[in-house]
Amino acid sequence: MTTHTNALRLLPWTTLEGKPCFLSSDTDGGVLSRLADGVEMAQTSRGAEVLGGAKAVLADPQVGARELRFALARVTEVLGDVLRVAESRGARLSVSYEDEEGDDPRLPAEAFG
Repeated sequence: MTTHTNALRLLPWTTLEGKPCFLSSDTDGGVLSRLADGVEMAQTSRGAEVLGGAKAVLADPQVGARELRFALARVTEVLGDVLRVAESRGARLSVSYEDEEGDDPRLPAEAFG
């Protein structure tokens, strides 16, 4: 399914200077959009793996400060990635549900009294 939007898509990577990258496209089925989808999927999968490792570190009463710092550093990295994915996807959801008048078709008109 191809969605037409006029919004910029926040991409799951930054410039070399750490600034956000955006994609301006009429469809979400283009090459760059599919590449971004794949990167987002890899980032969320990596987040799940790191979370599992961090839980194991926290469950070990013998773990030292070095291991805790390493686990926290990895969790911080993937949290940043996953938050960027969530921000990007949330922005795309809000745009795709708006019609030309700006109404949200998910909510019935009577919800507004």
